[in-house]
Amino acid sequence: MDILIMTSQIILALAILVTLHELGHFAAARMFGIKVEKFYLFFDAWGFKLFKFKKGDTEYGIGWLPLGGYVKIAGMIDESMDTEAMKKDPEPWEFRSKPAWQRLIVMLGGVTVNFVLGILIYIFSTWYYGDQRLPIEKVRYGIHAMEVGESFGLKDGDNIVGVNGQKVKYFEELKKTSVLMNSGTYYDVNRNGAELKVKLPSDIIDKISDKKGAMFDLAIPIFVDSTAPKSGAADAGLMKGDQIIALNDTATPFYHQFTTRMVNYQEEPIKLKVLRNGDTLIKSVQVDKKGKLGFITRDVYEKDYDILNYNFGQSIGVGTTKSFEALADNIHGLKKLVTGKIDPRKSMQGPIGIAQMFGPQWIWERFWLLTGILSLILAFMNLLPIPALDGGHVVFLIVEMIIKRPLSDKFMQIMQTIGMVILLALMVFVFGNDIYKIIFK
Repeated sequence: MDILIMTSQIILALAILVTLHELGHFAAARMFGIKVEKFYLFFDAWGFKLFKFKKGDTEYGIGWLPLGGYVKIAGMIDESMDTEAMKKDPEPWEFRSKPAWQRLIVMLGGVTVNFVLGILIYIFSTWYYGDQRLPIEKVRYGIHAMEVGESFGLKDGDNIVGVNGQKVKYFEELKKTSVLMNSGTYYDVNRNGAELKVKLPSDIIDKISDKKGAMFDLAIPIFVDSTAPKSGAADAGLMKGDQIIALNDTATPFYHQFTTRMVNYQEEPIKLKVLRNGDTLIKSVQVDKKGKLGFITRDVYEKDYDILNYNFGQSIGVGTTKSFEALADNIHGLKKLVTGKIDPRKSMQGPIGIAQMFGPQWIWERFWLLTGILSLILAFMNLLPIPALDGGHVVFLIVEMIIKRPLSDKFMQIMQTIGMVILLALMVFVFGNDIYKIIFK
């Protein structure tokens, strides 16, 4: 079921992004009277189609391979490599018959739509959901330092109060990509009353990607909120408000410590030390075959979050800023990838990795946030000057406008072939990398 939910989310996100991207090309082409022969969501590789119909001059359909989509614009050298059509004399309704500036607008139509869509998603998400932020001064129990955080000096219970000597207002700001990307970054930490600086390693992004996790999270004490009927917790008499502080005489004041030890006691009785109304109790509890006791914990920070709500006018500014920051973070990451500062095997995600980012639960806020950033990334990546991408066509059109003559069809066919080989190799790499991570990590 988890796989089905993750797959459904990424397919829906791709369907939205690809359809609107191709609609940008389609609308621009039709605006200049250019014939569009096909409009497909997903690829109809080897001619296999899930659905199709024809309206006017255009065949609309859905392919079986959910890795993108395309519009086939008459008189344009594209992935279809229809060289026979290019041998005929140009028709007035063909792409190649139009002025270079019109063709440039057609090629920019898709990325323009994706840029605008990404910004709009951020704006409307900000307006509808607002922002939930935990003020730093309300982090009462410090952090849970995970493996990556421990590797460069963080410890359980640390209170991180700032970055590079600057106070931070909200806990969420500590893990922003823009913070992690800057070389020489350090956290200002309060540890048992002592102030110290903990420097982040320059390859922190690699470390996080390699371990598929974060550096740290909130340390959460264990307060029972409710128990399941006929569970070990219910049979032992655990009650709402009980705080679990030890398991079999080992102190486990925080949830992560407790769950780490619980894996060793499947279908065994254990002893819990519990605080109840100031009294310390010992409870004998039976663990089930899944290693569970059957209770739900209370969110100790539930009432501490600041809910930042915005009217629509405010959401335009806040949402646009957030979208630009997200895009800038990804561009910064790509720069580090290209310069060799980040290992592509650890940081690059293919469709499988992206599906995992959506998660096994359908949470609309997360869905729209990821769809928004994917739209911006799709726009940016499509603008890269790689033949077969929109950016490659844009470069060739700019060259044509400079030299005042079109580039030869033979040259364009060769460049298109090179671009397709590059994209195919990249696709094989990211798919293989995703599969490798699943099997070996």
